[in-house]
Amino acid sequence: VRDRLLMNAVRLAYRDVLYHGRYPAYVLYLTLDPKLVDVNAHPAKLEVRFRDSRQIHEFVFRALERALAGTMPEAGAAPAASFAPAASFAPATSASPATSFSPAALSPAVSLSPARQLSAPFPHHSPAHSPARDPWALAALVADAPTPIEEQPLGTAIAQLHGVYILAQTAGGLVLVDMHAAHERVLYEKLKAERARGAVPSQLLLEPLTVQLKAGELDAILEDREEWTRAGFEIDALSDTHLALRRVPAFLPSAEIPRIVKELVHDLTLDGGTHHLESAADRVLGTLACRSAIHAHRRLTLPEMNALLRQMEETERANQCNHGRPTWTRLTLQQLDQLFLRGR
Repeated sequence: VRDRLLMNAVRLAYRDVLYHGRYPAYVLYLTLDPKLVDVNAHPAKLEVRFRDSRQIHEFVFRALERALAGTMPEAGAAPAASFAPAASFAPATSASPATSFSPAALSPAVSLSPARQLSAPFPHHSPAHSPARDPWALAALVADAPTPIEEQPLGTAIAQLHGVYILAQTAGGLVLVDMHAAHERVLYEKLKAERARGAVPSQLLLEPLTVQLKAGELDAILEDREEWTRAGFEIDALSDTHLALRRVPAFLPSAEIPRIVKELVHDLTLDGGTHHLESAADRVLGTLACRSAIHAHRRLTLPEMNALLRQMEETERANQCNHGRPTWTRLTLQQLDQLFLRGR
């Protein structure tokens, strides 16, 4: 059947784990009392009408949301991104014939595991960096004894590639992580959890910060003032083009606040209600997390990289960033051996 109610429930559940322009493919099977549904709502039986549509919508939405919340790195789980290298490899010597090779791609299927409670620590300032100079340093996790690699789905960081990817070693091979996409998801889920507990921790500024905006942008912000408040901001209009920030989220570095706010306003105005996140509050938090997360060419220490890996393992929906992009992939030892024709 075609039912807008059910389609909307599924779309909402997938709202921040699907890449732009993609839609979930699914088979939905509901068992309920026949008295609660009218199957004669359409001459060709293509539509149905539920007696309690709100209850059905909430049930489908919550069930899918719980399942998708468990899409995080786990031992034996399929990675968020599949690996499919080029099919043909030429040997070093021209005298030998070319070898055709196509290793089996990792399964792109999402592993649905029971949802966990969010317990990832929020990024703190690294002792090696002063907060004023490096406010987004990830906390170095210190343990009395190193945890075996087998117990860490994302392994142990060994290097950073081009300032974009984290390379980690596991018992079964190699893991690559998009550090910005991963940190973005960690921040977003942390912000959502804090909002659910009451409000995002914020700090009152001694002197208001003024940000110059376009008249249209300022009007759009004031319309969503309540959602900005729930995200940890206190805002006022000083003029038609000047925004005053009197309170900001506690984790934002002072020097970065004007830049982040301008980028946040630009993104939200550009989206104009068509963002992949449905509610205005989620739009603000999602964009805030994206703009605040560590970006490319930010050099991380090995403890910082490992801290991010551990946070990913404890964060719901960590397989995808806020925009639905995959955050990590894996190469098994078997695939690495095949790349170099080992074992023949």
